[in-house]
Amino acid sequence: MKGDVVLRARRAVVDGLERGACVVVRDGRVAAVGPYDAVPEGSHVVELADDEVLLPGLVDTHVHVNEPGRTDWEGFASATRAAAAGGVTTIIDMPLNSIPPTVSVAALEVKRAAARDQSFVDVGFWGGAIPGNLADLHPLHDAGVFGFKCFLLHSGVEEFPHLDAEGLRAALTETAAFDGLVIVHAEDEHTIETSVQPGGRAYAAFLGSRPKVAEERAIAQVVEAVRVTGGRAHILHLSDADALPLLAQARREGLRLSVESCPHYLTLEAEEISDGATQFKCCPPIREHDNRERLWAGLEDGTIATVVSDHSPCTPDLKRFATGDFSEAWGGIASLQLGLSAVWTEARRRGHGLADVVRWMAQAPADQVRLTDRGRISVGAVADFAVFAPDDAFVVDVAALHHKNPVSAYAGRKLTGTVRQTWLDGSPLDLEAAPRGRLLQRGQS
Repeated sequence: MKGDVVLRARRAVVDGLERGACVVVRDGRVAAVGPYDAVPEGSHVVELADDEVLLPGLVDTHVHVNEPGRTDWEGFASATRAAAAGGVTTIIDMPLNSIPPTVSVAALEVKRAAARDQSFVDVGFWGGAIPGNLADLHPLHDAGVFGFKCFLLHSGVEEFPHLDAEGLRAALTETAAFDGLVIVHAEDEHTIETSVQPGGRAYAAFLGSRPKVAEERAIAQVVEAVRVTGGRAHILHLSDADALPLLAQARREGLRLSVESCPHYLTLEAEEISDGATQFKCCPPIREHDNRERLWAGLEDGTIATVVSDHSPCTPDLKRFATGDFSEAWGGIASLQLGLSAVWTEARRRGHGLADVVRWMAQAPADQVRLTDRGRISVGAVADFAVFAPDDAFVVDVAALHHKNPVSAYAGRKLTGTVRQTWLDGSPLDLEAAPRGRLLQRGQS
């Protein structure tokens, strides 16, 4: 398409506000942002419908693509197609559950080779911090990973072992030397090992096996490690609202510690989960209604900075639907395509606007991984957009999703807000055409 392209929207989220805008795109970047009526002469104008809102493409920093090694669970082609359909234009892939896990530069190159030429959106990579790979962290950082994931208890897969307290401090000390980021699955191993063990179909028994205090004890351990080492850490997928005061205090103290939550913790609640409904199993678990409401309060006051999917799919057999046994089922929620709609459905009920959702799901995640050229509609930013119809309601049909396997905790749920079109690098995405997403590296712009 020759010349500048102008997206003209009566409603767009720009500079933290929803307003009319005329967005000029040139060479894959935003060249200018003006009032709705300020259309430059000679440009090609794309006019959004009156019921559509122009959003920046979302940035999802917590996605398990699982390729290579477990590509039957998901894969770069299916995951990034689902992301694009959900308005997500940048994902950062977790170092597990792929084989090999991304714990060395050699493994990173295997992952990049798998992603190259089949990604519909831009893709970056986390590294992993496991016992024995401390010397690999700086080379991985230099190779462009966005940080290092670790677990404080069994990860669920044997090839990605967890760190103990000493290992966590060593990783934070090492990464502090080059201002790296350690992202932590924070549940305390001893607390869970000594809790009621899950078994059978009862969701209440599973919930009791992953108590809130396990998150609080692990988060306290991370807070102290950050305080001692001066490192930079991020708490993944917070489900326990009781931990919010501890996190808020760490923030007031000036510690370099941030926290995310996920659409399923903000949308679903334990009271509505039937026994045997293992599509709802995730770790940490979906908790009660009151807990969910307090997580929203933590999001509203800024203690929780980001909302990301923790898309963790698997094949249907691993969910053990035949028995409904929570102790045997794989834990993970497949939601990459649905996150925006799920969060918007709940946010609007609480009086939040789309500018809030953009802050939580686009700008703040981009800033966390220092990809400050995306997650916003501003001059110089990449021209990645989601054309969103916020009043369109639909019922989730898992067979219609782009996820590889038709399994989701949102199946049959009524959500509001649909993505009608996604733009990447200045032009609309065609999910039937060749993929054109780029592989990203830390520090890239």
